[in-house]
Amino acid sequence: MTKIEVSTVSGSESHIPFLESCSYPVRQGNIVRPLVDSAPTFRRICEAIETAQISVWITFTFVDPYFQMPDDRGTLFDVLDRAVARGLDVRIIFWRPNSESSGYGQAFPGSYADSEMLAARGSLFRTRWDRAHGYFCQHQKCWLIDAGHSSETTFIGGINPTFKAFEPGHMGEGQRHDIFVEVIGPSATDVHHNFVQRWNEASERMKEDGVWGHNGDDELTFPTRVSVPRGDSQVQIQRNVYESRYSNSYPTPGGSSFDIGTGERSIFEQYKRAIDAARCTIYIENQALPVPEISARLEEALKRGVDVVLLVPAEPESYVRAFRQHPDSKSFFDHLEALGRYENFALVGIAGLNGQRERSNIYVHAKIMLIDDAWATIGSCNLHWNSLFGHTEMNAAFWDPKVVQSLRRQLFSEHLGQDTLQLNDREALQLYRNIAHENQIRGTRGDFDWKSLAFALDPTTYGQ
Repeated sequence: MTKIEVSTVSGSESHIPFLESCSYPVRQGNIVRPLVDSAPTFRRICEAIETAQISVWITFTFVDPYFQMPDDRGTLFDVLDRAVARGLDVRIIFWRPNSESSGYGQAFPGSYADSEMLAARGSLFRTRWDRAHGYFCQHQKCWLIDAGHSSETTFIGGINPTFKAFEPGHMGEGQRHDIFVEVIGPSATDVHHNFVQRWNEASERMKEDGVWGHNGDDELTFPTRVSVPRGDSQVQIQRNVYESRYSNSYPTPGGSSFDIGTGERSIFEQYKRAIDAARCTIYIENQALPVPEISARLEEALKRGVDVVLLVPAEPESYVRAFRQHPDSKSFFDHLEALGRYENFALVGIAGLNGQRERSNIYVHAKIMLIDDAWATIGSCNLHWNSLFGHTEMNAAFWDPKVVQSLRRQLFSEHLGQDTLQLNDREALQLYRNIAHENQIRGTRGDFDWKSLAFALDPTTYGQ
C-alpha cells in the first residue's frame, strides 16, 4: 500500500488536514452543493442531464432500471435513452458481482435477461461491467455531465436508484435518508480521471457479455487540463481502491502519479486525520457502525471534550444483529458501548410519525461527516470494514465553513424540526443530543407525538 502523507490546507486557516500523497490533490475554486435525500438529488441530476451538451457518464452499484425519476420523467433508463436520442455520449459502468457477492443488493449484472431487456428497449447507451475483488463491490456512485467541457458538473454520494425517491419533510414508513453532493470546478477533473481509469480497465470489457452498445476497444482519453475555477470551496476527491484492481497510474492534470496498482485508502486516512484534528464537534451520518480504528479515535475526541453525534439506522441490518450474537465480535461492540459512557456522545436514529400513535424508522443510508462547522466529507464510503478495506469508493472532502454550516442547518432542521441558525456547532449538537434523549424517554412511555425525527439509541443494546 502506498504511503499517504497529510498536510494542512494551503492558503487556509483550517486545522483539518488534507492528504498530500493520493490520487488527487486538494483544489481550490469549486462550487459545492450538498443534496439531501433522493428526490431533490435525482431532480437536480435530471435537470443537469436535460441541459447537457456533450456527455453523461455514470458509475452504478445497485440499480433498478425501472426506478422512477422525479416529476413524471419516467424510469431511469427512459431518462438515459432520451439523452442518447439527443446525441449525447452516454456511458455507464455497472458492477458485476462475483459468486461470493451474488445477492448483495439489487445489481444490474449484465445477465442474458438484462441484455434482452436492453435490446427490447432499443437502448443505445454504452455500457461496461466491472468486477471487484472477491466478495467486495464497486461501490462508487458518480454522475459526470459534460466531462471536460465548460458545462461540466459532477455528482458524488451514496444514493442508489433502487428505492422510491422521497422528498424531505415527508419522512415515514419505508423511507431512506441519504445525501449526494454536486461539485463544479477543478475537482470535477478528478472525477473525470477516475471514470476514464475505470472505463479503460473495466474487468469485463473484452468479454462478449461484458459490454453493450460498443466494443472493448472503445477507450477514453485521460483529461489533460484542469477545469476552470467556478466557486470558493476547497475540495479533495478521495478514494478507496483495492490493490491490483487497476494499473494505469497516469496522473490527473496538476497532480502527481499515484501507484494505483498498490491500492488506495485515502478516504480511510482522511476520516482518521479529520477526527484526530477535531476541536469542538463531530457529526456523523452512516449506514454502518464505525470499525474499531474509527471508534477508538472518536473516544479520544470525546476525552478531549469534543461533542459527537452518530446517526445510524435505528433498525440495523440483519448482519449487525448476527454480528452482535457472535462471541468473536464482542470487542467490536465494546468500542461502541465505550462511546456511550460519555455525556458528550449520542447514538441516534430517526423515525417519522405515522398517525398520532405510531412511528416508523427511517433507514439512514448517508455517508457523511461534519467537523467543527469547517470541514465535511460526502460520498459512498461506509465506516464498516468492507468499504474501508475492500470496496471501490469515492468521497468529496471539502473545506468551506459556509457550506458546512449550511448543510448542518439543513440536516438539523429536518431531524430536529428547528432552525439552528443562531447556534454555533457545539450548541447545535448539544440541542440535537437533548432532543434525541427527550424523544427516547417519551417513546418508552408510548408517546410518539414528537415534532422531530431524532431519538436516542442505547449503545449497549443496539443490534440485539
